[in-house]
Amino acid sequence: MGIVKATVTTIENRSAVNGVTTIALLFLHIGAIAAFFYVTIPAVLTGIALYWICIGFGIGLGYHRLHTHRSYEVPKWLEYFFALCGTMTLEGGPIFWVATHRVHHQKSDQPGDPHSPRDGRFWSHMGWIIFGEAKHNNTAVMSKYAPDLARDPFYRWLNTYHFVPLVLSAIPLYYFGGIPMLLWGGPLRIVLGLHATWLVNSATHLWGSRRFKTRDDSRNNWWVAFLTMGEGWHNNHHAHPTSARHGLVWYEVDITWMTISLLNAIGLAKKVKVAKVTSVVNEEDVIAA
Repeated sequence: MGIVKATVTTIENRSAVNGVTTIALLFLHIGAIAAFFYVTIPAVLTGIALYWICIGFGIGLGYHRLHTHRSYEVPKWLEYFFALCGTMTLEGGPIFWVATHRVHHQKSDQPGDPHSPRDGRFWSHMGWIIFGEAKHNNTAVMSKYAPDLARDPFYRWLNTYHFVPLVLSAIPLYYFGGIPMLLWGGPLRIVLGLHATWLVNSATHLWGSRRFKTRDDSRNNWWVAFLTMGEGWHNNHHAHPTSARHGLVWYEVDITWMTISLLNAIGLAKKVKVAKVTSVVNEEDVIAA
């Protein structure tokens, strides 16, 4: 069985709609729209704070640069915390996310890539999530492609029950802020985070500049980088996938890298891998969009 067919939806089985995922996304988007009818300052600030924590800590620091690429090391308690933040994005458990992203790097913009724009722009953005059989909770299958995480009982449990932290978070949101805080800290924050992350799959393989001549269509996109705390410097990342730093020059703002630098300065992040900046400042390496 091929690696992609065993793990994620492929272009060949895109005709089968995943009913549970589609219904969940539909209600989340309805809830996100409803949030604009329940606006309070505490609710808005809570939504912004949770967006920062879940996307910045959960995806950027955790699922992507730490769990998938092992760009740096932190104490196990902090690694677990980042993983918990990652589940709050509703992008699946750590084993599923890591396995899917590793397949993407192996097959980037080639047959087998789970979300390449070459198979359609909508497909790369969210179609690959909507169609086919969901593997979010299939820990046994996904573990084959993230064996480092699968050896840890905590990650195996969290991958299977990745929805639990998010469900439990609804209790304090409603208790402290009622419907407004529940909607801003829940559906609206989740929907914005999902689309921001999906833009890395779609937009950064369509629009932007190419500093490195990678074998795929990856590009550096400043506005996706803004929405994702630095994940939009995607061409840099595909050229140097294990680098903890994605924004490789001063004008490529990478908040996630700044956070890793801070963690390193206070002794929490160690063995930080960084691409050599001198290897990217030559303008001859820059390929215009």
